[in-house]
Amino acid sequence: MAPRILLARHGQTEWSLSGKHTGRTDVPLLDEGRRGAKLLGERLHRTPLDGLPGVTVRTSPLARARETCELAGFGDRATPWDTLMEWDYGAYEGMTPAEIRADRPDWLVWRDGVPRGETLAEVSARADQVVEWVRSEDRDVLVFAHGHILRAIGARWLGLDLGFAARVRLNPTSLSVLGWAYGESAIETWNDCGHLTA
Repeated sequence: MAPRILLARHGQTEWSLSGKHTGRTDVPLLDEGRRGAKLLGERLHRTPLDGLPGVTVRTSPLARARETCELAGFGDRATPWDTLMEWDYGAYEGMTPAEIRADRPDWLVWRDGVPRGETLAEVSARADQVVEWVRSEDRDVLVFAHGHILRAIGARWLGLDLGFAARVRLNPTSLSVLGWAYGESAIETWNDCGHLTA
């Protein structure tokens, strides 16, 4: 079977709750985020996933992703990977979209990028690295990372331009699965948060 990639977004932080762009700032999880990470872990360890025996696990090195990974029960199996870090938002780090649009009313990160940060091409290239790695594996992989880089990975998995990521939301502590349908890359599950309400 061709490998799939399971995408776990980190738990809720103060900045994700308020909508601030959180790139490389190491914002800690809120209690809600820690609770969500434990619930995600319980889901990943129940049938049908059964703890994903043999799966390769990688995590962003940023604390909010690493802690989510650890609380979900995969910390001892995870390898930190800088490629999974969130978008470097440069001058827009810590700002909300509303604050940015006060000066740039039509601004969209997926189209316009950010000043003094990573370019769209650089983010796309990092997402491509992840996709290439997964496709070179002989088993499923599980990654713990951040909203925008995971959305970028989703777009590039499908062979689409990064702009597609603007059309798919990704909530904190969500689980998504990218796999295959009829021999083509496909979305199996996206932004599934059922474990948070069950």
